[in-house]
Amino acid sequence: MATFPHLLLEHAARRPHAPALREKDLGIWQTLTWAQLAELVRALAHGLAAAGLQRGEHLIVVGENRPRLYASMLAAQSLGAIPVPLYQDAVAAEFVFPLNNAEVRFVVAEDQEQIDKFLEVRAQCPRLQRLWFDDPRGLRNYREPGLDSLDALAEAGREHARKHPQFFDAEVARLQGADVAAMFYTSGTTGTPKGVVHTHGSLLDRAQAGARFDKLSDSEEVLAYLPPAWIGQNIFSYAQWLACGYVVNCPESAATVSIDMKEIGPTYYFAPPRVFEGLLTSVMVRMEDAGALKRWMFERFMKLARRVGPARMDGKPLSLADRLAWKLGDLCIFGPLRNQLGMSRVRVAYTAGEAIGPDLFSFYRAIGINLKQLYGSTETAVFVCLQPDHEARADTVGVPIEGVELRIAADGEVQVKSSGLLKGYFRNEKATAEALQDGWFRTGDAGFLDAGGHLKIIDRAKDVGRLRGGAFDGAMFAPKYVENKLKFFPYVKEAVAFGDGRDQVCAFINIDMEAVGHWAERRNLPYTGYTDLAGKPEVLELMRGCVEQVNADLARDEQLAGCQVHRFLVLHKELDADDGELTRTRKVRRGFIAERYAPLVQALYEGRESQYIETPVKFEDGRSGVVSATLRIAEAKTYPAVRRAA
Repeated sequence: MATFPHLLLEHAARRPHAPALREKDLGIWQTLTWAQLAELVRALAHGLAAAGLQRGEHLIVVGENRPRLYASMLAAQSLGAIPVPLYQDAVAAEFVFPLNNAEVRFVVAEDQEQIDKFLEVRAQCPRLQRLWFDDPRGLRNYREPGLDSLDALAEAGREHARKHPQFFDAEVARLQGADVAAMFYTSGTTGTPKGVVHTHGSLLDRAQAGARFDKLSDSEEVLAYLPPAWIGQNIFSYAQWLACGYVVNCPESAATVSIDMKEIGPTYYFAPPRVFEGLLTSVMVRMEDAGALKRWMFERFMKLARRVGPARMDGKPLSLADRLAWKLGDLCIFGPLRNQLGMSRVRVAYTAGEAIGPDLFSFYRAIGINLKQLYGSTETAVFVCLQPDHEARADTVGVPIEGVELRIAADGEVQVKSSGLLKGYFRNEKATAEALQDGWFRTGDAGFLDAGGHLKIIDRAKDVGRLRGGAFDGAMFAPKYVENKLKFFPYVKEAVAFGDGRDQVCAFINIDMEAVGHWAERRNLPYTGYTDLAGKPEVLELMRGCVEQVNADLARDEQLAGCQVHRFLVLHKELDADDGELTRTRKVRRGFIAERYAPLVQALYEGRESQYIETPVKFEDGRSGVVSATLRIAEAKTYPAVRRAA
């Protein structure tokens, strides 16, 4: 089947009563079968057609993962229109560019929060005509022109279907794999977001290749809790969902995800490193509260897990003593820990989006979770390289899978050719020409293929630099590598490293409020909020210990020994996407941060002991304000590079 609507109708005809989607509502899981989903999609498609949605036109969809939002995307695709998912945590102003860039007339939004954003910017988007909402709570007394519920849209669609009974089937029959299926806006780390245009063929080609690689079937259970606007979530819970026919489960809210994970027990799991970091932080915080016996058992068995767990996951032989010790550890620690994480049934787990810290990666594999890495991007429909079972390593992102060609350019840039490449950037011929050359996509990542054919990504090519002067003059500087090593510690939420063209590496650190707050409470250290806690001398010393452990580890790597952090500070506020410091996928906007906090960067490199800073911030309720503090700057111990014997 060439398109998403074709696959939907195939599942509905072949297995009408099998569950397609589940949604937790008021604590109870509600199931939508394939037949019920097809009926809903048909009604919504008729409704959108009656409202005037045309083939090739864009429909914006915003919200959490919700069955009726998925159905709205399928309905648009059934008409040959193009769904454009946007990030639900974006502020209203961030909607203006995609609305005007794609000349959007119609929007489907989840709830009052999202509707309010569109109403706020409506005057700036003259083509915007109709808004439909899924959740009516709080919207009963709204009297905005063009605003209505998805229930009303579906009812109008059923009336349209009675008058035009052959319309839907005829529209679906016109669809082809080469038709545009969706558009995803990039995160915009370096400027204005670009609309990445994908066809049904490009998305399904990669979805099916990934499914074959991991032998996915319609019996998988998936929890959809990441933003649908992120292509990683979209591929796993939409493209592969329709390609394989497995069940996608939508949590009640972000706050219930951990509970819902345990209830569903997903078999196929996907998350960026920050989610795995957060899960590990919660585990370590809980262990601090455990009794002495439990802490002793945890530490003892985790030493065993780190020694034999990865080898066991890679299918390597273990001694009888290690096998027996592992089984005992699994009974006492590893099994309960996997259950606490909601990963007891996980058969395949992937992480992507950015590099994951080696220690973090090893932790999950050590306790028996088949965590692997993949490599891809919005432009490549995600699946470029995947790690085969028994070949998962922290320092690679896998091998090129079926249908992919890789080459490394003279400057070290990774370039990709596959059937999953974007059709182009929407209304941006210059960017398209720069990214696509002779059928090869220029990823912008620096990397190389090792002797085993695995791809190693060093960093973003534009971010990899060199130190100038000092003891490590000319040494390679890979900021993301350093940042990820720092973020392995449960007390570090975010880090930003500087060093390109300078004589040493310095860093900003964001503390993890939950982990450090818990640490402070156990030591009777009072604090009033984030800024107060981050400024405590005791917290600075805690961070110094983390930095120096990272430095000791870096010293053992000849290539990256120069990346040791000499000086650092703890930021007085969390880096925030609303303040422009992170993208919506939580990637650091390094250039913006360096410019915004220029006085702090200057203070780090001028050897000052402290620096006063005032920073404008946006609060959750939309108000603006200023956070100010005098930040202490700390020195960290560095180590001579360890030379490996020839």
